[in-house]
Amino acid sequence: MPTFFEEKELVTPGDLLAEGEYMAGENTYRENGKIFAARIGLVEYENRRVRVVALRGFYVPRVGDTVIGIVVEVGFNGWEIDINAPYVATLRASDVLERGYRPQKDNLLSILDIGDLIVAKIASYDRGSNPRLTINEPGLGKVSRGQLIKVTPTKIPRIIGRKGSMISMIKRETNCRITLGQNGLILISGRKPEDEQLAIMAILKIEEESHTSGLTDRITKMLKKEKEARKNVQT
Repeated sequence: MPTFFEEKELVTPGDLLAEGEYMAGENTYRENGKIFAARIGLVEYENRRVRVVALRGFYVPRVGDTVIGIVVEVGFNGWEIDINAPYVATLRASDVLERGYRPQKDNLLSILDIGDLIVAKIASYDRGSNPRLTINEPGLGKVSRGQLIKVTPTKIPRIIGRKGSMISMIKRETNCRITLGQNGLILISGRKPEDEQLAIMAILKIEEESHTSGLTDRITKMLKKEKEARKNVQT
Protein backbone atom coordinates (compact mmCIF):
# COMPACT_ATOMS: atom_id res chain seq x y z
CA MET A 1 0.00 0.00 0.00
CA PRO A 2 2.52 2.59 -1.14
CA THR A 3 2.37 6.37 -1.21
CA PHE A 4 4.17 8.27 -3.94
CA PHE A 5 4.84 11.67 -2.38
CA GLU A 6 6.26 12.77 0.93
CA GLU A 7 4.15 14.61 3.51
CA LYS A 8 3.53 18.25 2.50
CA GLU A 9 5.11 17.76 -0.92
CA LEU A 10 3.69 19.87 -3.75
CA VAL A 11 1.41 17.94 -6.12
CA THR A 12 -0.57 18.84 -9.24
CA PRO A 13 -3.90 17.56 -10.61
CA GLY A 14 -3.62 13.99 -11.86
CA ASP A 15 -0.59 13.06 -9.73
CA LEU A 16 -0.83 9.54 -8.29
CA LEU A 17 -0.72 9.94 -4.50
CA ALA A 18 -1.41 6.47 -3.10
CA GLU A 19 -2.90 3.09 -3.88
CA GLY A 20 -4.40 0.31 -1.85
CA GLU A 21 -6.43 0.71 1.32
CA TYR A 22 -6.35 4.50 1.46
CA MET A 23 -9.38 6.78 1.54
CA ALA A 24 -9.75 9.79 -0.76
CA GLY A 25 -10.00 13.00 1.22
CA GLU A 26 -10.33 16.66 0.32
CA ASN A 27 -9.20 17.63 -3.20
CA THR A 28 -8.47 14.02 -4.24
CA TYR A 29 -10.36 11.31 -6.11
CA ARG A 30 -10.21 7.53 -6.24
CA GLU A 31 -10.04 5.55 -9.47
CA ASN A 32 -9.32 1.82 -9.90
CA GLY A 33 -7.99 1.50 -6.38
CA LYS A 34 -5.67 4.51 -6.75
CA ILE A 35 -5.93 8.02 -5.31
CA PHE A 36 -5.06 11.04 -7.44
CA ALA A 37 -4.75 14.76 -6.75
CA ALA A 38 -7.65 16.89 -7.99
CA ARG A 39 -5.99 20.28 -7.34
CA ILE A 40 -2.55 21.76 -7.00
CA GLY A 41 -1.52 21.79 -3.36
CA LEU A 42 0.30 20.03 -0.54
CA VAL A 43 -0.40 16.35 0.10
CA GLU A 44 -1.15 15.13 3.62
CA TYR A 45 -1.64 11.60 4.98
CA GLU A 46 -3.62 11.00 8.16
CA ASN A 47 -5.02 7.67 9.38
CA ARG A 48 -5.13 6.18 5.88
CA ARG A 49 -6.87 9.27 4.54
CA VAL A 50 -5.16 11.22 1.77
CA ARG A 51 -5.96 14.86 1.17
CA VAL A 52 -4.52 17.86 -0.67
CA VAL A 53 -4.37 21.32 0.89
CA ALA A 54 -5.18 23.57 -2.07
CA LEU A 55 -2.70 26.34 -2.83
CA ARG A 56 -4.86 28.66 -4.89
CA GLY A 57 -4.20 32.13 -3.54
CA PHE A 58 -1.53 30.84 -1.18
CA TYR A 59 2.18 31.35 -1.27
CA VAL A 60 4.77 28.55 -1.40
CA PRO A 61 7.81 29.75 0.65
CA ARG A 62 11.29 29.86 -0.86
CA VAL A 63 14.50 30.69 0.99
CA GLY A 64 15.56 34.27 0.30
CA ASP A 65 12.09 35.57 -0.56
CA THR A 66 11.02 38.89 0.91
CA VAL A 67 7.61 38.57 2.56
CA ILE A 68 5.21 40.74 4.51
CA GLY A 69 3.67 39.03 7.52
CA ILE A 70 1.23 39.62 10.35
CA VAL A 71 2.01 38.57 13.91
CA VAL A 72 -0.65 36.07 15.00
CA GLU A 73 0.86 34.71 18.22
CA VAL A 74 3.51 35.70 20.76
CA GLY A 75 5.19 32.72 22.39
CA PHE A 76 7.89 32.14 24.97
CA ASN A 77 10.78 32.14 22.48
CA GLY A 78 9.43 34.26 19.63
CA TRP A 79 6.53 34.99 17.34
CA GLU A 80 4.30 33.16 14.87
CA ILE A 81 3.73 35.05 11.64
CA ASP A 82 0.99 34.65 9.03
CA ILE A 83 2.71 34.89 5.64
CA ASN A 84 -0.26 33.88 3.47
CA ALA A 85 1.08 30.32 3.20
CA PRO A 86 -0.38 26.97 4.25
CA TYR A 87 1.88 27.08 7.31
CA VAL A 88 2.62 29.74 9.91
CA ALA A 89 6.19 31.07 9.89
CA THR A 90 8.31 31.60 12.99
CA LEU A 91 10.50 34.51 14.03
CA ARG A 92 12.82 33.65 16.90
CA ALA A 93 13.49 36.19 19.64
CA SER A 94 17.18 35.26 19.56
CA ASP A 95 17.30 36.42 15.93
CA VAL A 96 15.76 39.80 16.78
CA LEU A 97 17.60 40.78 19.97
CA GLU A 98 21.23 41.42 19.09
CA ARG A 99 22.45 41.22 22.69
CA GLY A 100 20.83 37.83 23.21
CA TYR A 101 17.41 36.82 24.43
CA ARG A 102 16.71 36.67 28.19
CA PRO A 103 13.30 35.02 28.74
CA GLN A 104 13.09 36.17 32.35
CA LYS A 105 13.61 39.84 31.51
CA ASP A 106 12.66 40.49 27.90
CA ASN A 107 9.01 41.32 27.18
CA LEU A 108 8.38 40.15 23.63
CA LEU A 109 5.04 41.99 23.49
CA SER A 110 6.91 45.28 23.73
CA ILE A 111 8.84 44.38 20.58
CA LEU A 112 6.13 42.82 18.40
CA ASP A 113 2.49 42.35 19.37
CA ILE A 114 -0.37 40.47 17.74
CA GLY A 115 -1.53 42.32 14.64
CA ASP A 116 1.83 44.01 13.97
CA LEU A 117 3.14 43.94 10.42
CA ILE A 118 6.71 43.02 9.54
CA VAL A 119 8.82 42.85 6.41
CA ALA A 120 11.05 39.78 6.60
CA LYS A 121 12.96 37.22 4.57
CA ILE A 122 12.59 33.47 4.49
CA ALA A 123 15.75 32.27 6.28
CA SER A 124 15.06 28.54 6.10
CA TYR A 125 12.31 26.18 5.04
CA ASP A 126 11.88 22.49 4.36
CA ARG A 127 9.03 20.02 4.44
CA GLY A 128 9.91 18.94 7.96
CA SER A 129 9.42 22.31 9.65
CA ASN A 130 7.61 25.61 9.25
CA PRO A 131 9.36 28.53 7.50
CA ARG A 132 11.73 30.51 9.71
CA LEU A 133 12.05 34.26 9.17
CA THR A 134 14.79 36.81 9.69
CA ILE A 135 14.62 40.60 9.94
CA ASN A 136 18.37 41.11 10.35
CA GLU A 137 18.92 42.95 7.08
CA PRO A 138 18.47 46.57 5.99
CA GLY A 139 14.88 47.41 5.08
CA LEU A 140 13.41 44.60 7.16
CA GLY A 141 11.55 44.79 10.47
CA LYS A 142 8.37 46.19 11.95
CA VAL A 143 6.13 48.32 9.74
CA SER A 144 4.90 51.55 11.29
CA ARG A 145 2.74 53.02 8.54
CA GLY A 146 1.16 52.40 5.16
CA GLN A 147 -1.75 50.56 3.58
CA LEU A 148 -1.67 46.81 3.05
CA ILE A 149 -3.27 45.07 0.08
CA LYS A 150 -3.30 41.43 -0.99
CA VAL A 151 -2.95 40.07 -4.51
CA THR A 152 -2.49 36.60 -5.95
CA PRO A 153 1.18 35.71 -5.26
CA THR A 154 1.76 34.52 -8.82
CA LYS A 155 0.91 38.03 -10.08
CA ILE A 156 3.83 39.68 -8.23
CA PRO A 157 6.30 39.29 -11.16
CA ARG A 158 3.79 41.04 -13.45
CA ILE A 159 3.45 43.89 -10.98
CA ILE A 160 7.24 44.20 -10.87
CA GLY A 161 7.49 44.16 -14.66
CA ARG A 162 10.48 43.52 -16.87
CA LYS A 163 13.61 44.71 -15.08
CA GLY A 164 11.36 46.46 -12.56
CA SER A 165 9.79 48.72 -15.15
CA MET A 166 6.17 48.47 -13.97
CA ILE A 167 6.69 49.00 -10.26
CA SER A 168 9.22 51.79 -10.90
CA MET A 169 6.67 53.61 -13.02
CA ILE A 170 3.95 53.27 -10.35
CA LYS A 171 6.29 54.59 -7.66
CA ARG A 172 7.25 57.53 -9.87
CA GLU A 173 3.70 58.46 -10.86
CA THR A 174 2.22 58.13 -7.36
CA ASN A 175 5.17 59.30 -5.22
CA CYS A 176 4.63 56.24 -3.02
CA ARG A 177 7.02 53.87 -1.37
CA ILE A 178 5.92 50.33 -2.28
CA THR A 179 7.20 47.14 -0.68
CA LEU A 180 6.33 43.97 -2.54
CA GLY A 181 6.14 40.67 -0.68
CA GLN A 182 6.63 37.56 -2.78
CA ASN A 183 3.76 36.14 -0.72
CA GLY A 184 1.24 38.48 -2.36
CA LEU A 185 1.09 41.16 0.33
CA ILE A 186 2.00 44.68 -0.72
CA LEU A 187 2.66 47.67 1.54
CA ILE A 188 2.02 51.14 0.13
CA SER A 189 3.08 54.32 1.90
CA GLY A 190 2.56 57.77 0.40
CA ARG A 191 2.60 61.39 1.49
CA LYS A 192 -1.16 61.62 1.04
CA PRO A 193 -3.98 59.07 1.18
CA GLU A 194 -4.93 60.03 -2.36
CA ASP A 195 -1.49 58.97 -3.59
CA GLU A 196 -1.82 55.61 -1.85
CA GLN A 197 -5.25 55.05 -3.39
CA LEU A 198 -3.84 55.81 -6.82
CA ALA A 199 -1.11 53.19 -6.35
CA ILE A 200 -3.66 50.66 -5.09
CA MET A 201 -5.85 51.31 -8.12
CA ALA A 202 -2.93 50.65 -10.46
CA ILE A 203 -1.82 47.44 -8.72
CA LEU A 204 -5.31 45.95 -8.64
CA LYS A 205 -5.72 46.81 -12.32
CA ILE A 206 -2.50 44.97 -13.11
CA GLU A 207 -3.69 41.91 -11.18
CA GLU A 208 -6.97 41.93 -13.09
CA GLU A 209 -5.41 42.37 -16.54
CA SER A 210 -2.04 40.62 -16.03
CA HIS A 211 -2.69 38.30 -18.99
CA THR A 212 -2.99 41.15 -21.51
CA SER A 213 -0.33 42.87 -23.60
CA GLY A 214 0.57 46.57 -23.58
CA LEU A 215 -0.29 46.75 -19.90
CA THR A 216 2.52 49.11 -18.85
CA ASP A 217 1.44 51.77 -21.33
CA ARG A 218 -2.23 51.46 -20.31
CA ILE A 219 -1.43 51.74 -16.60
CA THR A 220 0.80 54.76 -17.24
CA LYS A 221 -1.94 56.53 -19.21
CA MET A 222 -4.53 55.63 -16.55
CA LEU A 223 -2.41 57.12 -13.76
CA LYS A 224 -1.65 60.31 -15.69
CA LYS A 225 -5.32 60.74 -16.59
CA GLU A 226 -6.43 60.18 -13.00
CA LYS A 227 -3.86 62.64 -11.67
CA GLU A 228 -4.94 65.27 -14.19
CA ALA A 229 -8.59 64.77 -13.28
CA ARG A 230 -7.85 65.20 -9.58
CA LYS A 231 -5.80 68.29 -10.30
CA ASN A 232 -8.70 69.86 -12.24
CA VAL A 233 -11.10 69.15 -9.36
CA GLN A 234 -8.81 70.95 -6.93
CA THR A 235 -8.44 74.08 -9.12
